[in-house]
Amino acid sequence: MSTWNTTDLAAIDAVEEIGLASRRQDGTLRPFVVMWMVAVDGELYVRSAYGADNPWYRRAVASGEGRIRAGGVEADVTFETAAPDAAAAIDARYHQKYDHYGQKIVGTVVGEHRYDVTLRLVPVR
Repeated sequence: MSTWNTTDLAAIDAVEEIGLASRRQDGTLRPFVVMWMVAVDGELYVRSAYGADNPWYRRAVASGEGRIRAGGVEADVTFETAAPDAAAAIDARYHQKYDHYGQKIVGTVVGEHRYDVTLRLVPVR
């Protein structure tokens, strides 16, 4: 299992928005989608604010791999379902990082209604 090195993790976590692209079946990257991301216990996570039917989420789950671009780091990743026991810590980090946008906006990515659409971004080394 690959893990993020501390330099890359800190650079990515320091930014508010990341670019995330999934791979097509032919291996090419889809266009990058801008989204929020949080780091918890050395791992990176993203959530679908609009549920499992969100096109980027469906494509990420179907392909299982893609690329992240953030904080001067660009890395290939695999998309894995987040462990259920990480959900509360992920919520807390989303609140810490993004609450300045207001509860209405942050509420789209926190809470039990988003636990099943949380992906862990695992670096490919």
